[in-house]
Amino acid sequence: MGDTPTMIPDFGFEFDAMGTVCQLRVCAHSQVLAEAAAQRAIGEVRRIEAKYSRYRPDSIVSRINAAAGTGERIAVDDETAGLLRFADTLYEASAGRFDITSGILRRVWDFKAARVPSAAEVDALLPDIGWFQADWDGESLALRRPGMELDFGGFAKEYAADRAAAVLHEAGIAGGTVNLGGDVSVVGPHPGGHPWKIGIAHPRRPGDVVASIDLSHGALATSGDYERSFEVDGRRYCHILDPRTGWPVTRWQSVSVVGPACLAAGALTTIAMLMGDEAHDFLRGQGVAFLTVDAGGHLHREKPDGP
Repeated sequence: MGDTPTMIPDFGFEFDAMGTVCQLRVCAHSQVLAEAAAQRAIGEVRRIEAKYSRYRPDSIVSRINAAAGTGERIAVDDETAGLLRFADTLYEASAGRFDITSGILRRVWDFKAARVPSAAEVDALLPDIGWFQADWDGESLALRRPGMELDFGGFAKEYAADRAAAVLHEAGIAGGTVNLGGDVSVVGPHPGGHPWKIGIAHPRRPGDVVASIDLSHGALATSGDYERSFEVDGRRYCHILDPRTGWPVTRWQSVSVVGPACLAAGALTTIAMLMGDEAHDFLRGQGVAFLTVDAGGHLHREKPDGP
């Protein structure tokens, strides 16, 4: 007599990657099976982290950045080309708000030192921001201006969550979750069929949750003004910067989106944070369920109308 589905336990694993705490829940018949699958998923996260890290000189991102302004084209593999096509689509769909060339703003925004840059310092960087200045033909890429950089920090973590979930599934795991710093990709429901209850971090009370969502499939991603931020004279400055101005967003404390994949959900949260007052209309237009916390701390929760 075999095990009934509800008898399959789930095992937890925690590791650090991509600058955050990562957690896996893996449903398996034994600790040994769960451990083997988890190590494959962790390996996939670390592979993506290394491949797209701007801190590693041998990464594809660093090689593209090092050639900026030289005219040299850098050929990319199929995986990177797919991510660049995704970034290109988001740039167009967001009217330039989602821009993977905006990472250079970190040169003047120091969140550890809690320092507000001058307007002149910010303005000096703006000419080197703009995906439209990337010469991308679908197979190779060149950045036209010296000083330009690509930064995959806006979606690499979400992509890694999806890939880790796929690796767990390929390893025979039918139920589980991948949580990379609050961006969650679901492998499948509990063996008994009931969903995972996933908490959304409270943007103003560390360690607390503002709401929870039941998920059996798909993904949940959150962007917020609390992840890296500081306050000066009563004003909060967060790490989500508008690439068109170089200054932080102020309209939302956090935006969470439920989507079929973490990569898409994460991109929508970032764009919504940058949309300001237009965020809700934008998310409704995408047909996704979302939860937002506005600057006053008020919670808004919507889901698409079902059939």
